[in-house]
Amino acid sequence: MKFNKTRNKVLGAIFIFLIVVAFFFAPTGYYLEVPGTAEDTSQFVKVNAKQDKKKGNLLLTTVGIVSGTPFTLLKSLGNNFETIYSQQELMGDENTQDYFKVQQYYMQSAQNNAIQAAYSKADKPFTKKYLGVYVMDVMNNSDFKKKLAIGDTITSINGYHFNNADQFIKYVKKQDKHSTVKISFLRDGKKKSASGKLVKLADTKRFGLGITLTDNTEAKGNPPTKINAGSIGGPSAGLMFTLQVYSQIANKDLKAGRTIAGTGTIAPDGTVGPIGGIEKKVYAASEEGATIFFAPDDPVTKEIKKYEPGYVNNYHLALRAAKKIHTKMKIVPVKNLNDAINYLEKTKQSK
Repeated sequence: MKFNKTRNKVLGAIFIFLIVVAFFFAPTGYYLEVPGTAEDTSQFVKVNAKQDKKKGNLLLTTVGIVSGTPFTLLKSLGNNFETIYSQQELMGDENTQDYFKVQQYYMQSAQNNAIQAAYSKADKPFTKKYLGVYVMDVMNNSDFKKKLAIGDTITSINGYHFNNADQFIKYVKKQDKHSTVKISFLRDGKKKSASGKLVKLADTKRFGLGITLTDNTEAKGNPPTKINAGSIGGPSAGLMFTLQVYSQIANKDLKAGRTIAGTGTIAPDGTVGPIGGIEKKVYAASEEGATIFFAPDDPVTKEIKKYEPGYVNNYHLALRAAKKIHTKMKIVPVKNLNDAINYLEKTKQSK
């Protein structure tokens, strides 16, 4: 009897221990989006193989994505700067590996756009090479599901070469819905080809390949610029990389000793677009001591209101976040690259 009692106590202790371990460490299938870091862009950018040594900082801002445990999920409840997402909400049908691979492509695209926007603004020569259509996702019903992978670059279809994604899409639209098409593509630098039938695209009356795509380009400037963001992914560093590149190739001291942060996608023409998680980025920037934060002032159109009646644009979300953390950091709305540059030039004079 004494032996049984001892054994039961040991088993009970082990059971409690396992519950505690599970509470603190067990994955739940949910993720937390939390404030990330604010990183000086000068460490990632080299013009003529040289980094920017001017005083001050131009900070890109990030969010962190962490796997949720019962403890961290419970702890996040009521926290304005931590958001819970299911894997489906965060990654869609992609697995974790594919999701982060796509984020790396978004960063590559942001870097190319930043170079184009900066060199255009500085009136410096650059070349843009069109590589093809980049595969972002392959739908489950696609005939190319087992043939294409995320990261492949389609270079032609039925021997037809195109100069942008719109041309590619228009060509596919003209094909008979019962057509079988042959595509050529690059995977890890190697040429490959595959054939398949068109499929009905979800929520439309159209037929297509059943892939999500975007342009894959490569921009090179004179003087040469190289951007290497390491493991940081996503498109949201576009604006801040553009400011960093522009300040170097145009020899403009935009920083003037200040710590300037911000976020936003960048288009080749300098248009700044909205991003996700801006509240967390405001928090990260404030923690790093930024005094200025650029926030995309994206238009709230009737179409957006139709599909998302409660939509709030990035600038106003950033204002709300700044108010919650009682930061003295100035939130500055920007619609394009010129807005950011003009603000920095103007306030530099009064600094």
